[in-house]
Amino acid sequence: MANILQQYFPAIRTQEEIMEEITENEGLWILWQNWNVDQQKEFLNFCTGIKGIKILYDSFFKEIMDPDTAPERLEELLSMILGQKIRILKVLPNDSTRIADESSLVIMDIVIELADHSIANVEVQKLGYKFPGQRAACYSADLLLRQYKRIKGEKGKTFSYRDIKKVYTIIFYDHSPKEFQDFPEDFIHRSSQKTSTGIEIDLLQEFVFIPLDNFRRILHNKGIRNKLDAWLTFLSVDDPEMIVELIRKYPQFRKYYEEIYQLCRNTEKVMNMFSKELQELDKNTVQYMIDEMQDVIDEQKKDLDKKQDVIDEQKENLGEMQDMIDEQKRLLGEKESALADKEKEIAELKARLGEKSTSDNV
Repeated sequence: MANILQQYFPAIRTQEEIMEEITENEGLWILWQNWNVDQQKEFLNFCTGIKGIKILYDSFFKEIMDPDTAPERLEELLSMILGQKIRILKVLPNDSTRIADESSLVIMDIVIELADHSIANVEVQKLGYKFPGQRAACYSADLLLRQYKRIKGEKGKTFSYRDIKKVYTIIFYDHSPKEFQDFPEDFIHRSSQKTSTGIEIDLLQEFVFIPLDNFRRILHNKGIRNKLDAWLTFLSVDDPEMIVELIRKYPQFRKYYEEIYQLCRNTEKVMNMFSKELQELDKNTVQYMIDEMQDVIDEQKKDLDKKQDVIDEQKENLGEMQDMIDEQKRLLGEKESALADKEKEIAELKARLGEKSTSDNV
């Protein structure tokens, strides 16, 4: 099993060859020692073909799917996802101030301008629940605003809102939110704004959500059925047997894997790429843990607030009960006072009767 991919890709080296190169290079050896055992094992697994490489890691994706050097690859993928012929015009820089800077376990992020001057943001999220629909809407709005500012600046007084083109937000989830788990037979969800009457108004923002965990479950049961399945398998599956099935059914992917394993022969480059991914994941994992702790704190605060509301309500009820008791005591005091007055009157009447009786006897 360990050599199944080596049978198809002779460029794959053995673990002994890779470790010999690492131990003989002081810089690589230091970098290797900075990784934990699981990270070392993951690196050796994909370099030796025991497992496939995680293509959706940012560095590896941009190396193999580079829209500057091999735009036809991303164009084919996006054409199937968006259901229309796509041609990439250029890659746009990520705005360092844009809302995407909020950490959310991002695996990969790329922004491209298409031939019709529309913009597509392709992003991969490690943990989908940290990237809800509201956040996708904000990302889309951010792209739209960036386009508006750029075009208005370029056109000046000749600017028209009809110059603004569509923005596509394409989100791959490695582990998708619960909403997508409620639709286990679906792995691609397209969304755009529509009116209740059906009138055609171009509101510019379109979304595609791709829960890869749903896809992998479907793939396990049904296999690779079409070209889109093939692309998603290439991007998200590291099982050697499935990779072999992929390159048999769709030989074009064999060339992509050959590039990957040629890249793996450059140990220094691929170790630095892998290290970069680990650093990013470590940073985002810390942020994730902070977010998790904050969620717990917020939830506990909500519980305390609810308990405090109950306590305040109980205090209010006790206060009302105390007022009732005080009122009852006051009424009882008035009754006791009235009763004492009556008893005094009765005593006085009895005394008068006694005096009268004595007077009559005389």
